[in-house]
Amino acid sequence: MSANRPAAVVVLAAGEGTRMKSATPKVLHAICGRSLVGHVVAASRELDPEHLVVVVGHAREKVVAHLAETDPEVRTAVQYEQNGTGHAVRMGLEALGDSGIVLDGTVVVVCGDTPLLTGETLRKLSDAHAGDGNAVTVLTAEVPDSTGYGRIVRDEATGAVTAIVEHKDATDAQRAIREINSGVFAFDARLLVDALGKVRTDNSQGEEYLTDVLGILREAGHRVGAAVAGDHREILGINNRVQLAEARKLLNERLLHTAMMSGVTVVDPASTFVDVTVTFGQDVLVHPGTQLLGTTHLAQDAEVGPNSRLKDTTVGEGAVVDNTVADGAVIGAGANVGPYAYLRPGTRLGAKSKAGAYVEMKNAVIGEGTKVPHLSYVGDATIGEYTNIGAASVFVNYDGVNKHHTTIGSHCRTGSDNMFVAPVTIGDGAYTAAGSVITKDVPPGSLAVARGQQRNIEGWVARKRPGSAAAQAASAAGRDGRDESPETDGGQ
Repeated sequence: MSANRPAAVVVLAAGEGTRMKSATPKVLHAICGRSLVGHVVAASRELDPEHLVVVVGHAREKVVAHLAETDPEVRTAVQYEQNGTGHAVRMGLEALGDSGIVLDGTVVVVCGDTPLLTGETLRKLSDAHAGDGNAVTVLTAEVPDSTGYGRIVRDEATGAVTAIVEHKDATDAQRAIREINSGVFAFDARLLVDALGKVRTDNSQGEEYLTDVLGILREAGHRVGAAVAGDHREILGINNRVQLAEARKLLNERLLHTAMMSGVTVVDPASTFVDVTVTFGQDVLVHPGTQLLGTTHLAQDAEVGPNSRLKDTTVGEGAVVDNTVADGAVIGAGANVGPYAYLRPGTRLGAKSKAGAYVEMKNAVIGEGTKVPHLSYVGDATIGEYTNIGAASVFVNYDGVNKHHTTIGSHCRTGSDNMFVAPVTIGDGAYTAAGSVITKDVPPGSLAVARGQQRNIEGWVARKRPGSAAAQAASAAGRDGRDESPETDGGQ
């Protein structure tokens, strides 16, 4: 536990976000595997606050349900009418008070639409607040272009913040200031509660502004300080889809940079996309056009891509996954997947196994060394070790009402163009002939043949297609189809 553990973090997430032009609340739009508010909550958790409360308002039922799934320990407070940031913070603190919680220490206030904000930056803010003995400390940033932002005005002698001046109210000299307000603050809890009761609404919007608290505390003789963010991009808020895409790009770059610095080779970061919950072993190789989503993990020496999309998938050590879509799959060490494979939920590939070109699998457990090389569908099946499944095989698992299971043993060899009509079991060491439709169990070590016998009808082309190109070709080959040989039946 940190010595500067905050008493509470209050996340402001009540706004509608009309500029998103969406039925989805702004804070629930996602980048890199988390909602906007989810990123902020995760960063806030790094402070290990005693209490974490999210103030909700617009579409609060959706936001509350989302938070209950992503972080069940989060408290929520409702701002029924959006009457300003000061009012939102007051609703959050009152909700804690109604639960019998008396705050003593630091309260950190953050915005729910700042997904690039890191726990490290929040820690620096909290530490600066405690170390300087401030009543309030504002997180600021120095930006290349401060147009439209509130400027931070400091006392030249002490460096203390004397005012936050909005762009429209700033003088020419103040507009030249590049240090801006982020909307993130650390407050002394008791002083914050008292000051919020003094915030007025005599402004053009008729709202309670949180920034007014700084003036109230300064007039009361308390120190107002600032902590400057190391990267000004961390404080970027999201108001529209363009900014959402920009934030996604920045966060993706950050995640890939961290991965590469830890020993992952990313051939083309510009075409590679990862979620915050993806993890890597050392010496992983990621080719262009790859998306790694959810809880995907690539073990040491794994190779993925190009053009692969893996979600909630584990790739074992040294496995190769090429041009593949996988969702909820486990790929064993040294396995080979693709190109153009589709691994659906429940697929488990054993070590050194293969799911080859144009193979689809669902709810299938594949043993060590087993190969499904080409053009096959394996659904609701268990296959043992070192078995080979012939090309163009289909595991017929659905009867129109229920799904049924197929079991194929170890060291089996199944022919091409087989249909396994479940439920059916193929014993260890058994073979099936090409073109077979297997509807009955096959004992271990047996050969199953389930197909009609071949029949050759001599002279059919000459009689039925006279003068055709086929008839001419047959005649040129010396078989004009008019010899006297009898019709023959080919057998197994």
